[in-house]
Amino acid sequence: MSAQEALVPALLHVTTPSMAVVESALDAGYDGVVIDLQHGEVGLDAACRMLRAIPRGNAYAFARVASIDFGAIGRLLDSGARGIVAPTVETAGQARAVVSATKYPPLGGRSLGPSRPALYGGEDYCAAGNAAVATVVQIESAAGVEAADEILGVDGVDSVYVGPADLAVSYGLPGRPDWTSGPVADAVVHLAERARAHGVTFGLYCSDPAFAAGQVLRAGLDYVGLGIDLMFIGRHARATVAALKGAS
Repeated sequence: MSAQEALVPALLHVTTPSMAVVESALDAGYDGVVIDLQHGEVGLDAACRMLRAIPRGNAYAFARVASIDFGAIGRLLDSGARGIVAPTVETAGQARAVVSATKYPPLGGRSLGPSRPALYGGEDYCAAGNAAVATVVQIESAAGVEAADEILGVDGVDSVYVGPADLAVSYGLPGRPDWTSGPVADAVVHLAERARAHGVTFGLYCSDPAFAAGQVLRAGLDYVGLGIDLMFIGRHARATVAALKGAS
């Protein structure tokens, strides 16, 4: 692995409501997590507790919300989330709504009332908070790819995160990640180019580390979502049981 690849932050998707899973992922070498309120069993209260298992200065304490809900997003940010991932953004209007929910005035409409004290340092708390929090639009449909310039051109959007499985489904393909050719692979390269043109960071979910390393070079990833906790458990459990039965 090159020095460039080694420096790309890796985030684990966490779908189980467990502070221990978050701590274990960071201890294992992950740079951050995506606490997933869209898929899995993590509710809002659990997500707010899980954020407290992450050191306050970690820039990759991300939470993916189920929808653009001002109340839920505000609570996650007040509990220490440093990035909000909004799923299936397909229009500039949706992107503006995410910015409004994640940024303090004058850029957005986030309410000031942190429950985790001293989240943001500096003379201007609101400006510091806006700089510290990443507003992440997730593009995971053909419609989102087509509207990429309008979405990424919205003031306050900091990053685009690609969901390849849903993107594949929108193209009439099987819902899986790690595409090396075809419309999904082409869309990833296109979105990476548009992200650079608009000055926002670019992330991609991958399931295979070797594929992710290749995408760092091909598409220029700034960070990578790499694996899901429940899938890790299932994979290791199957291998363990198969090894036992094979040895008996």
